[in-house]
Amino acid sequence: MTDSLPRLFASDADVIRIGEGLLDRSLPRADWTHEAHLAACLYLLRERPDIDVDARIATIISGYNVAVGGVNDDTQGYHDTITRVFVHGVRLHLADDASIGLAESVNALLLSPIGQRDWPLRFYSRERLLSVAARRGFVAPDLAPLPDATL
Repeated sequence: MTDSLPRLFASDADVIRIGEGLLDRSLPRADWTHEAHLAACLYLLRERPDIDVDARIATIISGYNVAVGGVNDDTQGYHDTITRVFVHGVRLHLADDASIGLAESVNALLLSPIGQRDWPLRFYSRERLLSVAARRGFVAPDLAPLPDATL
């Protein structure tokens, strides 16, 4: 399954607005799209070495969700496995990224297989990925291992 073309970012400033808006919880809820999730992740990993993404991503996103009126429960809000799989994918992308501009890197990610919404389904059955256990904590893939990072 392929997604329709993603909404790309026009400038580095647009990516920074997403990343910092997530952190300070000022990003409008309507702007928290799939593309924004990946842009924020890439921004955090590449531009904010002061943030331990692995240790803080759940708190950052869950806190943002609540701040904009969302709920984190067994059916909605933060999903740990999907988030951590995409963090892994963004790291894979960054390993091959060289030193291109921030927006250019995010756009290349969004246009790659890793940037597709269904990328985690290459490794997980839908049932396992959408389970409450996978939402609440990381669960290992059941179809194929995640690709090795080259970092």
